[in-house]
Amino acid sequence: RLVESGGGLVQPGGSLSLSCAASGSISSINTMGWYRQAPGKERELVAEMNNYGGINYAGSVKGRFTISRDNAKKMVYLQMNNLNPEDTAVYYCRLYSFGINAWGKGTLVTVSS
Repeated sequence: RLVESGGGLVQPGGSLSLSCAASGSISSINTMGWYRQAPGKERELVAEMNNYGGINYAGSVKGRFTISRDNAKKMVYLQMNNLNPEDTAVYYCRLYSFGINAWGKGTLVTVSS
């Protein structure tokens, strides 16, 4: 089970931090990450990080967003800086590993003045 928190309304140029907590039995070998879905668009990768520390960012967020994780706490974070209206979306946490592909319910991020 994955539970996201930290969404909300922010002005353009502002910052927000998202958190995702995983519960239950999880293989130590896994990838956790963030996806987003804007109105009328398909869900897309924002950033993901595997247990070895390997990171993959979408080009549109590189340099503005930072993903991190705490393996002991089974948590993944997304620090979002310099937000713009195009970042408005529901942000979903995802964890995948051997035989597991779990999604959170999402948290809404709205960037607007």
